[in-house]
Amino acid sequence: MDKTVREVKQRSWMKWLWGNMQGHRVLYVTAIIMTIVYNIMQLIVPYYSGRIVTLFEEAGAKGTPLTDNLDEFILNLSLMIGLTLVRITIVYFTCMAYEYVSQHALYKIRNFLFDKIEHQDMNFYNEYRTGDLMTRLTGDLDAVRHNVAWVIKSVVDSFSLFIATAVYFFIMDWLLALCVLSITPLLFLVILRFKKASAQKHRILRDKLSNLNTDAQENISGNRVVKAFAREEYEKDKFNRSNTDYAEANMDTQRTWLRYFPVIETFANLLPVILLLAGGLFIINGRIGIGEYVSFSMLIWAIANPMRMLGNIMNEFQRFAAASKKVMEIYNSQAGIVSKENAIKHPDRFKGLIEFDHVSFGYEGGAVPVLRDISMKIEPGQTVAIIGETGCGKTSLIHMIPRFYDPAEGEVRIDGINVSDYELTDLRHNIGLATQDVLLYSDTIEGNIAYGDSSLSQDEVVKYARYSAAQEFIDKMPDGYETIVGERGVGLSGGQKQRISLARALAIKPSILILDDTTSAVDMETEKHIRDSLNELDFNCTKIIIAQRISTTKYCDKIFVMGDGRIIEEGTHKELCMKGGYYANLVELQTGLELKDGVLKDSVNMTAQLAGKGVN
Repeated sequence: MDKTVREVKQRSWMKWLWGNMQGHRVLYVTAIIMTIVYNIMQLIVPYYSGRIVTLFEEAGAKGTPLTDNLDEFILNLSLMIGLTLVRITIVYFTCMAYEYVSQHALYKIRNFLFDKIEHQDMNFYNEYRTGDLMTRLTGDLDAVRHNVAWVIKSVVDSFSLFIATAVYFFIMDWLLALCVLSITPLLFLVILRFKKASAQKHRILRDKLSNLNTDAQENISGNRVVKAFAREEYEKDKFNRSNTDYAEANMDTQRTWLRYFPVIETFANLLPVILLLAGGLFIINGRIGIGEYVSFSMLIWAIANPMRMLGNIMNEFQRFAAASKKVMEIYNSQAGIVSKENAIKHPDRFKGLIEFDHVSFGYEGGAVPVLRDISMKIEPGQTVAIIGETGCGKTSLIHMIPRFYDPAEGEVRIDGINVSDYELTDLRHNIGLATQDVLLYSDTIEGNIAYGDSSLSQDEVVKYARYSAAQEFIDKMPDGYETIVGERGVGLSGGQKQRISLARALAIKPSILILDDTTSAVDMETEKHIRDSLNELDFNCTKIIIAQRISTTKYCDKIFVMGDGRIIEEGTHKELCMKGGYYANLVELQTGLELKDGVLKDSVNMTAQLAGKGVN
């Protein structure tokens, strides 16, 4: 099996996040340290409150007025207030630091992911759906940001506060500390069980969200088809099913948390009860004083809250784990078709010699080969046509030239060099491609034509529009070349979009021009104009035309006829008419006339009949 984007390096999520914090690591580590510091400072208020209570207690026991210890009272109160303000300031700047680092990491990851997606090969897009990729670039990435800004901070918060408080408890009275902390091991066991139970739930939830977004994206993109077939109700039901699946997965995930939440909450609420019972007995026995009990009482939340928080943290962490796995899958993926390390740089134009040498090919996961032992040669400057029945492999064949796919066997060469040896960017810069299924961007007509070379002047844009027979309809537009084209060319006819696509392909002055049924939606007169223009280009160009019309193929230097993944006929129009094979049958079918010895019958009326059928 061809290994392309499926080769994902095994890296821990922490190492992955750490790598993307480069440039902000010191700030992030500082934030973690300061988190620990301000959680230790949580002990300030209980500690000084305990000391103040002890002052009252000692003064009452001695029968002395409190004013005798007024200076110490004011000092303790001032330290309590002052250090609390310091702690609040540290909390503010620490939270800002976490958010700052998380946003920069998110920015870096998002750019890297988009770069990865842009440079993937066609197998990648065969595997991943648009809605799924959009989910990974938005919702999944936000879960990653949330982990950096909140989850990790909360983990440090909870453990540092718990440990600092536990140590303080043991310093004050080890036996009471043991009594209070006796149930915490049980709570950790419950949280570990929750972690195991929720992991799969969150993975399913992310998959359901991806399916929901995919259905929405496909429906919006294909809204014209939906309306054409009056399938609005069907699509609404389909979206509702995906929405229901997502909602049920969400509810199932939340029910898992709700099953464990009461247990966690019960354990947390037992802590004050244990303190009341054990602490009361210890006060009665004289083991601890009122001041120490007050300190314990004021800090019991510092044990209970982290225990409560750990459940929420674990829930959020599982959400992050499921999302990060999807993000890292794209992040660490590798395209199968890339430039070799020692690739040949070729910034200059190709001569245009194209050779297929015993090329065979099959799509990944496909059971049947698409191309079988294809050998053909196209000389520089030639115009060749490839013709054949639907599904015979015409488009797959031409996709080998710009290396959208690599052959399973054999070689594709340009100017005598294997296309896989060229620098990929240089190779594709020399190839102009226009397809039947046109994608236009939400930009001006001029912007779409100049997409491959944004430095084109207005006059050059007009020239290429004239070549593709697009100028006439563009001039009739309200804003001419500045007319904004809707998403995917909404507002233009199929033929208009094809002509803009052809102008876009010509605008880069390619050494090799590939037209994949580009004139299928234009009329015969426009097709003739395009054909004549292609013969008058002001630059040398080898042209490969996939077509079904005899009017297009008749004037080509050579015609290749494909069938069942093989070249079954080749030659000029006249030669193939003489052979009496597939091509000859197609000529008869499209003209309605019979061939005899390669010549159409009824030669007296042939010119008129051919003109009427668009064959010149």
